[in-house]
Amino acid sequence: MRRFLSPLFGSLLTLSLSVGVLVLGASPSWAYPFWAQQNYATPREATGKIVCANCHLAKKATRVEVPQAVFPDTVFKAVVEIPYDTSVQQVSGNGSPAGLNVGAVVMLPDGFTLAPQDRLSDELKEETAGVYYTQYSDDQPNILLVGPLPGDQHQEIVFPILSPDPATDSAIHFGKYQLHVGANRGRGQVTPEGQKTNNTVYTSPAAGTVSAITTADDGSTVVEITGAAGAVTETIPAGPSLTVAVGDAVEAGAPITNDPNVGGFGQIDAEVVLQNPVRIYGLLAFFAAVALAQIMLVLKKRQIEKVQAAEGF
Repeated sequence: MRRFLSPLFGSLLTLSLSVGVLVLGASPSWAYPFWAQQNYATPREATGKIVCANCHLAKKATRVEVPQAVFPDTVFKAVVEIPYDTSVQQVSGNGSPAGLNVGAVVMLPDGFTLAPQDRLSDELKEETAGVYYTQYSDDQPNILLVGPLPGDQHQEIVFPILSPDPATDSAIHFGKYQLHVGANRGRGQVTPEGQKTNNTVYTSPAAGTVSAITTADDGSTVVEITGAAGAVTETIPAGPSLTVAVGDAVEAGAPITNDPNVGGFGQIDAEVVLQNPVRIYGLLAFFAAVALAQIMLVLKKRQIEKVQAAEGF
């Protein structure tokens, strides 16, 4: 009995150690928008382009609604609209069809931050239920990220925002500020490392003739192209559909698959005015003074008319 248990115990110990090494040694695999955090100090380049466009190559419409002006220390909302046809499906990582996911990034002016939960109204709490917001980095609380989320349920993403107060922060001033907004739907075509995903077009690496097409167990396809310099191969993961067959002549760079991408990325800028309440009070006082002056003029005119009528003019 002891002879039997000793090898069994050794096998279990080896298996446990192997599993532990695999778990501890595994690197985290992040989806949008965390990839941008790992590769860029800020999501907006000097050219104005938001870096999400480096991976989501197709251009799509994005809209944002913000108030024209807000008061200091006030909660308001920015609504990011991500329109797309919810009947279409994208290619998932394993090549099977799946619904589109969405994500958004909102770059607020310095001082503007995500509104704390205890400052939200019941309506805002309902509109933001199920949405998890993250900061782009610890030292950039004004850059907010959301996603990935199921696109059929979140074609509009509400960002509750708290405006700063110049009375408590000397670095903040009243005036006009700009917001930069980006939103994607669907998976990207390129990874941050520059590698193609299975959600893009694959092209011929050289000119020649398709000499062989082999399908692997994992669903990927190896296309062999024979040209003047010899045979080259292109491995196509599961997802894109081949548009060539054995014997077809292809040019270098010509597409040999369809384009499975149905999503894309869009960005837009918006403006909001941090309004000084004293200016509003002054404007209202000015309007009241003008209205009072007009009323007094009318009354004075009628008084003069009565005097002229009494004197026989």
